[in-house]
Amino acid sequence: MQVIDYLKKAVEEGASDIFFLAGSPATAKVEGRIVKIGEERLLPNSTKELITEIYELAKRSVMHFEDCGDDDFSFALPGVARFRVNAYRQRGSWAAVIRTVAFNIPDWREYNIPEEVMKLAEVTSGMILVTGTAGSGKSTTQACIIDRINHTKEAHIITLEDPIEYLHGHDKSIISQREVAIDTADYLSALRACLRQAPDVILMGEMRDPETIRTAMTAAETGHLVIATLHTKGAVNTIDRILDSFPSAQQGQIRVQLSMVLHTVVSQQLIPDVNGELVPAYEIMHVDNAIRNMIRDNKNHQINNAIAAGGASGMITMDQYLLDMYQKKQITKETVLEFADSPEQLVRRLG
Repeated sequence: MQVIDYLKKAVEEGASDIFFLAGSPATAKVEGRIVKIGEERLLPNSTKELITEIYELAKRSVMHFEDCGDDDFSFALPGVARFRVNAYRQRGSWAAVIRTVAFNIPDWREYNIPEEVMKLAEVTSGMILVTGTAGSGKSTTQACIIDRINHTKEAHIITLEDPIEYLHGHDKSIISQREVAIDTADYLSALRACLRQAPDVILMGEMRDPETIRTAMTAAETGHLVIATLHTKGAVNTIDRILDSFPSAQQGQIRVQLSMVLHTVVSQQLIPDVNGELVPAYEIMHVDNAIRNMIRDNKNHQINNAIAAGGASGMITMDQYLLDMYQKKQITKETVLEFADSPEQLVRRLG
C-alpha cells in the first residue's frame, strides 16, 4: 500500500493518530485503542519509503529530518483531512506518528466543550492557559475559542504554531497564522516580532523555555490576550511548572507578575464514556483576588480548595467535573476513580 491509502483508511476508521514503525504493521489509534490498518509487518526500507512519500505529499525536503533525526510539519490531502506529522529515527530506522486534523473547525458542542470555556472568547487581555497531557485535545479547545473570537469580534489574531493544525478563515477578525520553521525561526523570535504586528489576540503552542514564558507574560501585561498551552495536569501543577522554569532568585518576581497577568487555567483530559468513546473532562480555574494572593504569597497548596469553592464564578475542579459526569450517567464509577486527582476522597461520595 502507498502512504495515501493508509491515510485514507485511517481517516475512514476515525483514527486520531497513525503510526509507521519498523517491525510492526501500520497501526492507528481509534478511540484510544491501537488497531492495525495494514497486514504486513513494515521493514526499515518500507518505513523509509512511506515517510519519503509523506514528504513528497507535503512538498517538503527531507534534508532537515536527515540532518536532525526528527521533524514536525503538516500537510493536507484535499477531500480527506489535514495531517500533523512528527518524523523521527528510532533504532536506526525511520518512523513517523501522524495526527489527523479535520478541515473544518470543530463544533464545540459536538466535542463537549463547556460554555464556561467558550466564554473565554470574551476576555480582552491577560493570559489563558490550556493544559493537559499530549493528545488531550488542547489544540481543539484553542481552535474553538479562536473561532468564536473570529466570528464575534473585530480583532487581529496572530497564531504561532508548530505546526499549523486548524486553518482559520477571516471573518469579523483577521487572522495571521505563522508556522515555526517555515514562517519564523522559533516561538521566541515570532513572539517578539508579533508585538510589533498590532495583535489583539496571540495564540501560541507550548511555552517551552523561561524566555518565551517571560515574553508571553509581558505581552499579556501590555494589554494583549495571550492563549498558550503547557503539558501539565491541573492548575496548581501549571503554576508550579512556570515558576520552576526560572532560577530560584527570580521566582519571587515571576510569581508577582504571573499573579497579575494570569486570567484562567483550563486543564483537560480525555476519558472513556459509558459507550467507550473518548470525551473531555475539565478543570477550570479563574484567577480571582483570593487566588491572585495565593499565587503571589506562594500558597499554591490552597488553590484547589479555592477552585472547589468557586462554583458561583464558573470554577470547577477535575474531581467535581468527573463526579458531575457520573451523576449524569455519562461515565462509570471505575472511570471516575481512575481519572480523579483524589480518588480516595471520592469513594464515599460515589457510594
